[in-house]
Amino acid sequence: MSDQSTSEPIPGAPLVRLQNLTKRFDSPRGTVHAVEDVTLDIPRGSITGLVGESGSGKTTLGRTVLRLIEPSAGRIFFDGQDITQLSPREMNAMRRRMQIVFQDPVSSLNPRLKVGQIIAEGLVAHGIGTRSERRDRVAALLDEVGLSPDHMTRFPHEFSGGQRQRIGIARALALEPDFIVADESVSALDVSVQAQILNLLLDLRARRNLTMLFIAHDLSVVDYLCDQVAVMYLGRVVETGPGRRVHRQPAHPYTRALLSAVPLPDPHAARHREVLKGQIPSPLNPPSGCVFRTRCPIAADPCAAAVPPPVDMGAGQTAHCFYPGSSA
Repeated sequence: MSDQSTSEPIPGAPLVRLQNLTKRFDSPRGTVHAVEDVTLDIPRGSITGLVGESGSGKTTLGRTVLRLIEPSAGRIFFDGQDITQLSPREMNAMRRRMQIVFQDPVSSLNPRLKVGQIIAEGLVAHGIGTRSERRDRVAALLDEVGLSPDHMTRFPHEFSGGQRQRIGIARALALEPDFIVADESVSALDVSVQAQILNLLLDLRARRNLTMLFIAHDLSVVDYLCDQVAVMYLGRVVETGPGRRVHRQPAHPYTRALLSAVPLPDPHAARHREVLKGQIPSPLNPPSGCVFRTRCPIAADPCAAAVPPPVDMGAGQTAHCFYPGSSA
């Protein structure tokens, strides 16, 4: 892959702004701290990558941003409007501007519906266009995502994984959204197909001025695609900044550990590996203070006493760490 992402944050007011967003779930075993006190700006027209291990809360955050899951606390601003205050009817109208592409291109498509019906679902639900107009719209969307308009009469099982993901993208585009959450949308695909889908997302962003939250666990994919990155661990965002800067100058020890695990193109190249000890703790009982401290190679007494405040590292980069930039 050649690097096509931009290296600096896009200026101007963010399309999406999260302020102290929190989501907790009650369970028979206790309270699950899925998302804790997340503050994040997603610039208009940018692709923001959200990365972290499985269980870090990335998918919950993405769905909470869209209010597919209701937040426990905090605020979500979309184009300057606090959507946490919208009624169900008002939120239904807002959903035309925000869509999602799911991780699994198989289970996210109704196997009983033809492709044309799947892509047109949103248009029908919102009463947009006549049947003929919707058919023309679906044909144009299929062409835009690299499929044939003739495919609208076929069923999802007749397509490959990459083709099914293109169908999912077409469905997300049908309502002309401003914002898309792509939830691990290439993780189930072969590497060569991943590259095709990533290039499609870049083309769509440029052509439509889309804003995206791209959820992933692969930092090399995020480095290729995203303008900025937010690193998440056990429900909290621990580092944010321009994609290239975070990739080349990580300030948080968790970010450094994730990057050290990314394979290098040169099999003979040497690189220091920062292997994390233990497993990610349970969100039912997160550590006090810094949630990463139980696995952190530089943790000290202050890390257990309080949640680290954000530290400005310059050039738009922020790390939630008492010792940013330090190494073991």
